[in-house]
Amino acid sequence: MRIIGHVDMDAFFAAVEQRDNPRLRGKPVIIGGHKQSRRGVVSTCSYQARKFGVHSAMPIRQAVELCPQGIFLPGNMAKYRQISRQLYTILAEFTPLFEPVSIDEAYLDLSQCAQNYPSLWDLGLDLKKTIKQKLQLTASVGIASTKSAAKIASDLQKPDGLTVILPDEFDRVIGVLPVSKLHGVGTKTAQRLEKLGIKTILDIRKLGRKAMVATFGKHGDWIYNLSLGLDPRPVVREYTRKSIGRETTFDQDQRDPRILLQTLEELSSDIARRLQSQGLWGENVTLKLRTTDFVTTTRSLSVNRGIADQNEIWETARLLLEREWLNKKPEQRPALRLIGISVSNLTNIRQISLFTDL
Repeated sequence: MRIIGHVDMDAFFAAVEQRDNPRLRGKPVIIGGHKQSRRGVVSTCSYQARKFGVHSAMPIRQAVELCPQGIFLPGNMAKYRQISRQLYTILAEFTPLFEPVSIDEAYLDLSQCAQNYPSLWDLGLDLKKTIKQKLQLTASVGIASTKSAAKIASDLQKPDGLTVILPDEFDRVIGVLPVSKLHGVGTKTAQRLEKLGIKTILDIRKLGRKAMVATFGKHGDWIYNLSLGLDPRPVVREYTRKSIGRETTFDQDQRDPRILLQTLEELSSDIARRLQSQGLWGENVTLKLRTTDFVTTTRSLSVNRGIADQNEIWETARLLLEREWLNKKPEQRPALRLIGISVSNLTNIRQISLFTDL
């Protein structure tokens, strides 16, 4: 049996700031921008702030409304990346086979390491204890036989949690959870499943593989396998992501330029947060448009240096929208069902233009 761990640092950016500044401990700390930020988005917030309804990817202006007493900080990505490298050094002490997912999250193949412990629980405790001693930060750890189950497990008892799920415990622990907990089941897919009467992960089995494939295609087959506890993905030491993107399907077909530009702003903020959290820059920005008759158009623009800044992504996407849609007469603009942005050709080394101000 494979033994896979998932380590997820608790409220990482906010926890680092609270660790380094005792005056912030126990306070609602919100990372992502100053209180007056117009375009800032929450990247991470402390658990004290979450009690007020603040969460990641939320616009700063909304976070201020929910938690006006919050302490808003722009964050320090250079410091967070340095601590992330220290985390990876710790993980390497347990196993050389670990896969960073983001700056504060990783999968570990613990199959060999587990032989040195009386139980998987003892292994998880030692991993958490080592991280706490060396970083003065807490992590939530999940241990299971698949990536999907390990990731779900690490989220069950946050913060500072430890959950071990053996294969024969899958139905009892994971099967009763909402379908949205499965890897790859987003909001839209979860809503479609709920309309079919599928609420829990075990309910997916009742619908059956054929019905899932007929409804969701190949993705339905993947979801069905996950509901059985089947996930063949191995832990991969070197992982290179080709692109990071996000798109929105409107509840009603959209022709209002203000709403489209505002949506692009929100998408840009989320993509920038994800790029920065992983220490990545991109060289291509792609705009995706889908009309009401399901005609999809993509337009791309290359930049002469790495891009990860929210405003730069938004300005590039706005330029592409202007060329493809805004420049047309209002009566010639097709109504849009979907709009999306992606940043590709990613690298962890920023290419500086000869004309860039240093």
